[in-house]
Amino acid sequence: MQILNTRETGQHTVTSASGKVWSKDGTAIAFNRSGDGPPLILIDGALCYRDLGPSRDLAKLLACHFTVFTYDRRGRGESTDTRPYSVEREIEDIQAILNEAGGEAYAWGLSSGAVLALEAASRLHGITKLALYEAPFIVDASRPATDDDWSGINNAVARDQRGEAIKLFMQSVGLPRFMIRLMQFTPIWSKLKRVAHTLPYDGAIVKANQLGNPLSGTRWASVKIPTLVMSGGKSAEWMRRANQSLAGVLPNAKHQTLEGQTHHVKPKAHAPALVEFFTSSAKEEMDAAQAHIEDARVS
Repeated sequence: MQILNTRETGQHTVTSASGKVWSKDGTAIAFNRSGDGPPLILIDGALCYRDLGPSRDLAKLLACHFTVFTYDRRGRGESTDTRPYSVEREIEDIQAILNEAGGEAYAWGLSSGAVLALEAASRLHGITKLALYEAPFIVDASRPATDDDWSGINNAVARDQRGEAIKLFMQSVGLPRFMIRLMQFTPIWSKLKRVAHTLPYDGAIVKANQLGNPLSGTRWASVKIPTLVMSGGKSAEWMRRANQSLAGVLPNAKHQTLEGQTHHVKPKAHAPALVEFFTSSAKEEMDAAQAHIEDARVS
């Protein structure tokens, strides 16, 4: 069943719908669809879902240009879950959304959602353009590896200590301890605890590339679609290095810095870059890719 809604935004009337699709293993994936234009799927990072995180506001800004799909990743929000977890099953969830979109769509991912989007693009045929914001890879010694962090998070989840799992995760990503303590007294903490059991899912997606090793030059060789890799100008150095490296190993990618932004990118700063990239022509993409190659040779 789908529920239809309309809203006014400036000179546009945006139609939206909510419903569920079923993944290959029977998991129900709850989604929203809004706007009109080429389909675009937004893929959240850790602890985020339709009612928590940047995708909802980003979707509102993009709905004037695209038919935007947001969804609750398995185990979050109104989506169900099926054990055991595997990254392949999450990719099958994206396939279900892709089918709902008509079989082809652009895709955007944030943080661990960017890595999931990249993995999906390497295995699914219907993703035609890809935008990635700050895949949290660690490609050198500029910060410690996270294997011990993920072990602690997994153990906390196994003991159903959701608050402890969140604290360990936030410490791992560099949030100051005083901010973590303050968050526990805000309404958002209970929302985070409701989805904290899915943190190991994100660990399964990212941890192999958080060991401080250079990225493989062949792992994503099949991702030949136009790809935009972005990082924030105020983000940590290790994050910016990682995403520049990612753009360098993908066959048809360019890197863009969003000045003034951090890992918590503001939708109003992010949306224009996405609109420009997803609406650009194939020739413009080829010219940009060639310029990227020439710049790399010069440097």
